[in-house]
Amino acid sequence: MAKKTLYYTDPLRDDFASLSMQEKPLPADYAFVKKNPLWRLVSFLIYYVLAVPLGWVIDRVVYGVRVHNRKALRRVKGGFFLYANHTQSFHDAYAPVMAAFPRRNYVVVSRGAVSNKLLGALVPLLGGVPLPDNLHQFRQFMEALGERYRQGACVTTYPEAHIWPYYTGVRPFPAASFGYPVQAGAPVFAMATTYRRRRLFKNARPLIDVTIGGPFWPDKSLPEAKARRKLRDQVYEFLCRATGRPDNMVWYEYKKAPDIQGDTGKREDAAPIGPSGRVE
Repeated sequence: MAKKTLYYTDPLRDDFASLSMQEKPLPADYAFVKKNPLWRLVSFLIYYVLAVPLGWVIDRVVYGVRVHNRKALRRVKGGFFLYANHTQSFHDAYAPVMAAFPRRNYVVVSRGAVSNKLLGALVPLLGGVPLPDNLHQFRQFMEALGERYRQGACVTTYPEAHIWPYYTGVRPFPAASFGYPVQAGAPVFAMATTYRRRRLFKNARPLIDVTIGGPFWPDKSLPEAKARRKLRDQVYEFLCRATGRPDNMVWYEYKKAPDIQGDTGKREDAAPIGPSGRVE
């Protein structure tokens, strides 16, 4: 039996993150890649000396994370792009770090992640690359992703954009974020987070499994738009297969709130969203 039932109205835009961050426009001169040598040294030390060990301990001890098929990432020489379902806050920040280690990981984040002074300073040091505000910044954003890829790093995107805690399906997402892998001819991997029941305390919060799929390579015989769509479909299908396993433990259940004016939405006959990401 699910611990909690959550009601959504729009699977593309609803966000159930426990921490809400107000988004502010990026500064016009925002630097997506920092050139200052001191800043880079501090970033390296914070990432490898503080964040990686702390993240490993918390992921292993608190979440009981197991990573399956990590060897697929290690077989690829150079950088790659990683796409994952978005069902946690802290774990999703560290899962690609643990999976890609010893490669450096950079993750595409919302502008809200850098909107206040503290996070705005810390998130980029840890590898967060915020989404751009305009066309000029978009070009710089794409150049930053390209530079990280050429440096041999892992570039992670959560294409669902919003967090649905403990969700056991995959919500629909567009192909737009697959543009750079197509342009660069870069390998793409999928990372599925699923949940397993504890051996002891079986009714307690589930532990986490992470499964890697791929690599998926851009089809150079297709026009760019179709190649993006093909990559998107390959990632989406893998995530659906991985999350659709019968042992993926349901901790939170998601149901569509009835579209009735004045209704609270808390009705037991509301339609659930299925593992394919479609409303059933």
